[in-house]
Amino acid sequence: MTGRMAGNNGLLAALETLRRQLDHDLFPLAIGDVAAHRRALKELRGQLDDYLLPRVAAMDAPLLAVVGGSTGAGKSTLVNSLADADVTEPGVLRPTTLAPTLVANPADEVWFTRQNVLPGLARTTGHGRGEPGTLRVVTVDTLPPGLALLDAPDIDSVVTANREIAAQLLAAADLWLFVTTASRYADEVPWGFLRSARERSTALAVVLDRVPPDALQPVTAHLNRLLDANGLAGTPLFSVPEVVLPEENARLPEAAVRAVRDWLAAIAADAQARAEVVRRTLSGALDSITIRVPALADEADRQRAGLADLRVSVESAYGAAMATFDDGIRDGSLLRGEVLTRWQDFVGTGDFMRSLESRIGWLRERVVSAFTGRPAPDSRLRTALETGVEALIRSAADAAAERALEAWSGMPAGRDVIERAGAVSAGRLGRASNTLPQRSSSAVRAWQGYVLDLVAKEGAERRTTARLASFSLNGAGLLLMLMVFASTGGLTGIEVGIAGGTSVLSQKLLEAVFGDQAVRTLTQAARDDLRERVGAVLDEDATRFTSLLEGVGPPENTSAALRQSAQAVRDHRDEIDTPTVEAWVDTP
Repeated sequence: MTGRMAGNNGLLAALETLRRQLDHDLFPLAIGDVAAHRRALKELRGQLDDYLLPRVAAMDAPLLAVVGGSTGAGKSTLVNSLADADVTEPGVLRPTTLAPTLVANPADEVWFTRQNVLPGLARTTGHGRGEPGTLRVVTVDTLPPGLALLDAPDIDSVVTANREIAAQLLAAADLWLFVTTASRYADEVPWGFLRSARERSTALAVVLDRVPPDALQPVTAHLNRLLDANGLAGTPLFSVPEVVLPEENARLPEAAVRAVRDWLAAIAADAQARAEVVRRTLSGALDSITIRVPALADEADRQRAGLADLRVSVESAYGAAMATFDDGIRDGSLLRGEVLTRWQDFVGTGDFMRSLESRIGWLRERVVSAFTGRPAPDSRLRTALETGVEALIRSAADAAAERALEAWSGMPAGRDVIERAGAVSAGRLGRASNTLPQRSSSAVRAWQGYVLDLVAKEGAERRTTARLASFSLNGAGLLLMLMVFASTGGLTGIEVGIAGGTSVLSQKLLEAVFGDQAVRTLTQAARDDLRERVGAVLDEDATRFTSLLEGVGPPENTSAALRQSAQAVRDHRDEIDTPTVEAWVDTP
């Protein structure tokens, strides 16, 4: 374990809490500039893991100076020269640095080999360049204790992985030793990194390498003006003259790097100077947390809003489907075709229907006699009703699926979800599920059973038992089912008269048994139950869409928790100014 600053416990706890919250997939959907938001999240996670957490846990740990810069700037040669040892392998091939090399004094070796910093990189030791994705740790007596140098890959490498690891290493640095050349110091890529150092208040020094003697004064003056113009006035600037090395892997003359080496040695030798460098960089990183985290929280809110919009579009599509079903059971359309035919079989002849309006009183007794005198073909009428209702449900579900898919296809987040579902699944989303016919059939049969139970319970009262017996339970139940589809809107010509007659006859016969108020109550109960069952069928079909959103995006309270964590970091930020109680030590 390592020693800690006694006053940093609150800050460390706040950072650890924040880090756990960032484990969520905050930006799963294509909303806004999602690529930039994902990069920002990845960078923040990396800085917490690679720098903030280990540094706050051990403020007096060795100082890490990352040597970074453009391709061919001479970083590896500079590191060898500063360490006065052949610890890296310079060369003419690009990229030269395939894996970063960290050089430390043997007294500090344990800090860096235990993966306190850059925990995501496996450690290797010994000679060679190291494998990509690893951190090679080398110790030399010629480097002073308390300071480590890290030779980073090129920030403008042609290899994407190298550029990414270079940015990661620079974010983990206590001090940036930025190397550029007299011919490339004005390139935009380096200045993007330098401005990032300014924004985060990272301790920084610039090494201007390979400067021809006659260009030293004008180039140095121009570079200083550029530093001033970019808000980096006062940045230490060292010039390394251009020299001809006797061999490919030779080190620079001691005089050429003396100024840089002396500056670094002075920092390493002075605990207060090291502490000032650490506090400056750490303060900038902590201040950036209080800006970057709320910004990520805002974007996480947009993600949740996008998910909510997708759910609302599904609810709207299937709500419209329910409205379509409601219209279908009210407009009388279910009373045409096969249902009409089976109804006529059920009650008698067409003449019987046409004579209903003028002779309803006389016909009531005749119909009762017909019901009790011969078996009624009620099963065929019941089947026709069932088939009609099922067809209406399927039609509404197909339309809802098509509307939902169209709505999602019109939103970037929706297209993202559809693409994740795959081409086959996406094609099936545009129509009702394969299981809907079975579920709708079960729902309608269950509803018919409910209607029969409803009639039976109402008929169990003493005053209606005898009258109900004259009809039969199935007959009364079918009449009540027909009453649910009582309206004649949407029918034309002779169908209006037939459907109207059907409704009137059903109502009159039921009123003769139960009374007018009871019939109205029974009809409403039957209609409500049917709607509830159909609603459940449609809701289940809608889950084909909503299930694609389950587990997507951050939990509901993530944004609020992120803002609270950022505030906690702000509240404890001043703890880094607490005097050190004990220096960093390694203990068993």
